[in-house]
Amino acid sequence: MQRMRSWFVSLLLVLPGVAGAEEIADPPPPEEEETVNLLPPEGTVQPLPLEGETTEAASVPVDPSTRWASLLRVETSAWALLPRSGMGTDEGYFQVEPTIVFERGEEFGVNLGAPLRLRVWGPKDGGVVRREDWDELSDWGQLVRSLKLGSDNSPLGVWFGKLDSYSLLSGHLVRRYAHRANPNYHPAAGVLTGTLGPVYVEAFSSDVLGARLMGAEAELDVEHVLFGKPKQKGRYTLGLSAVHDWGRAGGRAASVTLAHMDAVAVLLVRPGYEAHVFAGWGGRPGEAGAWGAVVGAGADVLTQTLNMALRLEARRQHGGFRQGFFGPDYELARFQAAGPDGVPLADAPFPDGYSIHGEAVVGWDAVSYGGLYKHLKLSLGAEAFTWGRFDVDGRVAVQLFERALEVALTGLAAGAGKPGARYLGAAEVRWRFLGGKFYALGTGGTLLFPTTEGTLRPGAFASVGLGVDNAR
Repeated sequence: MQRMRSWFVSLLLVLPGVAGAEEIADPPPPEEEETVNLLPPEGTVQPLPLEGETTEAASVPVDPSTRWASLLRVETSAWALLPRSGMGTDEGYFQVEPTIVFERGEEFGVNLGAPLRLRVWGPKDGGVVRREDWDELSDWGQLVRSLKLGSDNSPLGVWFGKLDSYSLLSGHLVRRYAHRANPNYHPAAGVLTGTLGPVYVEAFSSDVLGARLMGAEAELDVEHVLFGKPKQKGRYTLGLSAVHDWGRAGGRAASVTLAHMDAVAVLLVRPGYEAHVFAGWGGRPGEAGAWGAVVGAGADVLTQTLNMALRLEARRQHGGFRQGFFGPDYELARFQAAGPDGVPLADAPFPDGYSIHGEAVVGWDAVSYGGLYKHLKLSLGAEAFTWGRFDVDGRVAVQLFERALEVALTGLAAGAGKPGARYLGAAEVRWRFLGGKFYALGTGGTLLFPTTEGTLRPGAFASVGLGVDNAR
């Protein structure tokens, strides 16, 4: 399946995460499988993109194979942390966030920048700069928002930066994962992709500076093996994936290992449309009786103005295994899983049963879908279990008034319908004025902070500020 085989790392630049302040202030990767470039196709007129912001207007035509593109930006804002449920103290900061982007075609791109928070009020022993943003080696990874070497057409590709709503190929182990859901942990991830004959491999590390989540998935093109190189790659594939969390960065937590096998068949291919079916089985090595099975179908639609991916799965869980174990809530659940038990996810009981999982990723633009700038971006994943639990996470962003105004909402509910359910949400508004060079922004939402005791302390954040760039 071409969509499952595309170079996943090149698209990880736009969609904000669900639970962290940084994910709102520093928007990341889109879920659409499209190449993220500052340079538009030759002969077209497109704006210069930057992580997740889709309010820029048209720029000058450039040749993506020979020209450099760049973007410079500075944001200043007041950023406040607020306690919830009587836990914690107020903290206020003056935040400065510079950004610099350079890109040349599809083969090279670099995006550098990070928020610097200077304390205005709060605990006097906290220092001038917010200590939690830079108190471990992994936090220095936030300086690299994106660094890509190679493209979708390269036999080898490397990408470093921020993961958000990331899925490892089939997505049955790592699905919609956000590695900065913990607001005090700011790692840089690394993704390596490679193709050799009928074999395609994707490997990733959620933290290139610390021993954390690592995994890989290898896909074998069965048609290529049996009948030689096919006209369309990846129509019939067998895949094997394994993921291990070392649990030694971003706070100590129990290690865990999962593995999964998948078979995928693309049954229908039409211009702008593709449909496929799949089945798989997985488990937890070393854990007797921990296994799960899945069957499902998916469809991808790509037109001039619409890019849509739909997926529906029927799942079976047994002995504590579940598909999508490393999901959008994992960086918090590794300390305390949603539910009444109050234990880490690696030790939390998970009832045997069945579930239905659905996912929709939609991008629509009234003008043309050829780029990151869309009037509507929607990403939604939901799972309903036969024993009464319901999980959902998503983001929706819309552009209004000739792209001068963008409004984005994100949310997560884990364990809804059962005691100890977890709910998080955030909102962001950006408004460009004075020809688009200047913009005002406001963000706010809820947070959960892991503590040394292994619990989660509730909090909230709010920010208002101004920015200037050369995107228009």
